[in-house]
Amino acid sequence: MSLKPILVLALLATFTLSGTAQSTVPEQSPVDVTAGAIRFDPKQPKLDVSYGVSELELKYIRKDAAEPDGCTARDHEETEEAEVTPGSGHVTVAGIRYELVQFHFHTPSEHRFGGHAYPLEMHLVHRSAEGKLLVIGVPLKPGPRSAVDKVLAKLAPECGEPVEVSAVDLDRLLPANRRTLHYNGSLTTAPFTEGVAWYLTTELTVTPATIARFQGLFHDGNARQTQPLNGRTLVTVPRT
Repeated sequence: MSLKPILVLALLATFTLSGTAQSTVPEQSPVDVTAGAIRFDPKQPKLDVSYGVSELELKYIRKDAAEPDGCTARDHEETEEAEVTPGSGHVTVAGIRYELVQFHFHTPSEHRFGGHAYPLEMHLVHRSAEGKLLVIGVPLKPGPRSAVDKVLAKLAPECGEPVEVSAVDLDRLLPANRRTLHYNGSLTTAPFTEGVAWYLTTELTVTPATIARFQGLFHDGNARQTQPLNGRTLVTVPRT
């Protein structure tokens, strides 16, 4: 039976910490989150989020610029990406600060939960001063309007000008329940670099119209298939 994120997180207290990630096998993303892979670690450092307000520039990220039909074809690694004003948001984990650089979207969701895929997933990408990456993944389901709807109200064309989005409260891009699941993985597009710290949240809602608009542009999808856990576990992170 499929387990949605909110149900998975409700079961967290029933698990105990065991096992560690293996460093000799690939640690790729995304993954399928299953109940048996979740562990509770009371010593897991919190994810402290400090998001402010930012104007955004929504642009189309191209992967096929050299192709003659690049303006009409949809490469599976292309997406809509929102750049934030520098300094408008950051997260801190174990004393290390990661600045929010951009966030982008995939359809269907790249991470799965008990085999269940959501219509969309948002990835908020952060970078530390040393260049390390931390990504917060937010599954998006149909429902009431949220801040994400404002971001995706008008999509940027592949071969055209970016879309300017007026001030957005970045904190509202995250669900009210700040409990997350953490694991170590990789980028989900080439070159699939490992060493990325992933934090998966509970679901957030967007309107069906927003989902249809994004899927209408990426009608064949732009999500990477799930990758083997290879012994990794997902650890619950206390609420901030």
